[in-house]
Amino acid sequence: MPTVITQGAASAKGYGFGARATAANYIEDVFSTYLYTGTGGSQTITNGIDLSTKGGMVWIKSRSDATNNFLFDTARGSQKEINSNTTDAEVSLPYSLGPFNTNGFTIGNATGIGVGAATYASWTFRKQAKFFDVVTYTGNGVSGRTISHNLGSAPGCIIIKSTSTAGEYWAVYHRSIGATKYLWLQDTIAASTSSTYWNDTSPTSSVFSVGNDGSVNGNGKTYVAYLFAHDAGGFGATGTDNVISCGSFTSSGSDIATIDLGYEPQLVIMKASSTTGHWWMADNMRGFTVSGEQYLLANSSGAEASGTNIRLTNTGFYQNSTTGSATTYIYIAIRRGPMKTPTTGTSVFSPIASSAATGTKLTTNFPVDFLLTKYRSGAANNAVVDRLRGVSTNATEKGSVIYTNSTAAESGTAGESLFWDNTGFQVPSNWGGLSNVYEAFRRAPGFFDVACYTGDGVAGRTITHNLGSAPELMIIKSRNNSANWAVYHGEPTKYMFLNSTNATTVSSGYWNDTAPTASVFTVGGVGAVNVSAAYTYVAYLFATVAGVSKVGSYTGTGTTNQINCGFTGGARFVLIKRTDSTGDWYVWDSARGIVAGNDSYLLLNSTAAEVTNTDYVDTYSAGFEISSTAPAAINANGGSFIFFAVA
Repeated sequence: MPTVITQGAASAKGYGFGARATAANYIEDVFSTYLYTGTGGSQTITNGIDLSTKGGMVWIKSRSDATNNFLFDTARGSQKEINSNTTDAEVSLPYSLGPFNTNGFTIGNATGIGVGAATYASWTFRKQAKFFDVVTYTGNGVSGRTISHNLGSAPGCIIIKSTSTAGEYWAVYHRSIGATKYLWLQDTIAASTSSTYWNDTSPTSSVFSVGNDGSVNGNGKTYVAYLFAHDAGGFGATGTDNVISCGSFTSSGSDIATIDLGYEPQLVIMKASSTTGHWWMADNMRGFTVSGEQYLLANSSGAEASGTNIRLTNTGFYQNSTTGSATTYIYIAIRRGPMKTPTTGTSVFSPIASSAATGTKLTTNFPVDFLLTKYRSGAANNAVVDRLRGVSTNATEKGSVIYTNSTAAESGTAGESLFWDNTGFQVPSNWGGLSNVYEAFRRAPGFFDVACYTGDGVAGRTITHNLGSAPELMIIKSRNNSANWAVYHGEPTKYMFLNSTNATTVSSGYWNDTAPTASVFTVGGVGAVNVSAAYTYVAYLFATVAGVSKVGSYTGTGTTNQINCGFTGGARFVLIKRTDSTGDWYVWDSARGIVAGNDSYLLLNSTAAEVTNTDYVDTYSAGFEISSTAPAAINANGGSFIFFAVA
């Protein structure tokens, strides 16, 4: 049986609904994984993290080249670096990190962080109570020395390096191995016993203790300490959400260990503590998916590589055991963001109409989680790729693609995605030079979520999700088998198919006659949603956010029909389907035109080319307007229709 490790009960979800008397903290304000390509010159990384006034640490590693891990922090200064994979002392590195900014940092062209055409990952940790702190001190060589900190909770992990003396090791305390043992960040050693590191004394919410080892407290030597909290709460609208966990688990050696954090992580740093092993680093920006990971090693200069060591789940991750014997691992996990509910449609949705060549960067100004691509000028499949199932974040083209007009299982097609990063993506070869529309969505509380799961064939199965509100529209597809796309829209006794024109049909086999909640949705036992453990699934969940999105329904009038979505600047995306009779799944967007005139549409259930020279959907500031010339498929007098719109 799989080993299941529960980190702790999931804290109450507080995703920015309503106001608080004091400012709330959110993970997107204190942590960022940011990908960039070196230019050989200065460039500014805008990741939204205030380092100049709040303080923190930036960790940079080349993905494409074998170079050191570079760590900079505000306590020591922007051009003083240390390397997590060496025992070298601190080095002043001109032309490396420029100033720390209120929304990120600036890099130069120094080897290892800004070489032209090389690709990089940066991880930014901002100082914040119950998340992260940076402390510098001078050693005195006396065992039992206590160092004050401002973490506001007992540290779950402490990483210390002598900045003045070469040859001193990176000392690591982790709550799961205790204060009698230590690890080395630059090395693969197993946890070892010594009182000279932590003086056999666990840290508190105000101090940590060190022994007299030169790695932590040599007389006259200078040190920097990075402190990471553990399940301390302090985040979200209620101030009770956990955003960082420092835990451990033991794998049987021949099975899968499932770690339940109570949230979906965006970064996991993991190491075997009972035996030798590397310090694995996987994050969702480079490719930490339900199928595997792109990893870097904190203890190595090696370039990025692919693996299947750890895989994401909706509430944590699981580890594939390959050692053949029971092994204990320690980890640091950081919660996925954003945690704030979006306030503008442009922050979570971007339609792009483009005929750009392969390799052209298309900008969304947010990290894309879901992309629907459709060729406009001829017959073609409607391709869906998403970050959770796997996309390309580097120069290697790939993409686990499924088609909204087809029952076919997903396929790993080489040319479906390319260089997804924090602000957009590059046009892949399958779509280069063609007249396409790209509908890009970001996961965000209350707006949109993606959840993957494995079936069990048992009616009434509940699936955890991270939408933060009850889904109003759910679209589910089997990933590894031929099956229809099952659609839920507010009626738990009925279903539709995205790949078909069918009207709503009554059946308990799809949603088990159970409405979804803010934390789970329920499936029956039919093949489209939950046939057996041999089937894997992906679910796309949508809901209404005031002023941003609207999931709703209307009755046709056969005349001009204004649909009020509560927007102020009109809809930029509109999806419509008739439910009381057969009808196509129509899509309009502002990139191709939602105007008082020609409004081109596409059909999600069809390979047909874009239809132009029609005037069915017009502008309306509060939402969208259906014109009097619209056909019965979207405005039959007395007909029933559902829609999804984004401002």
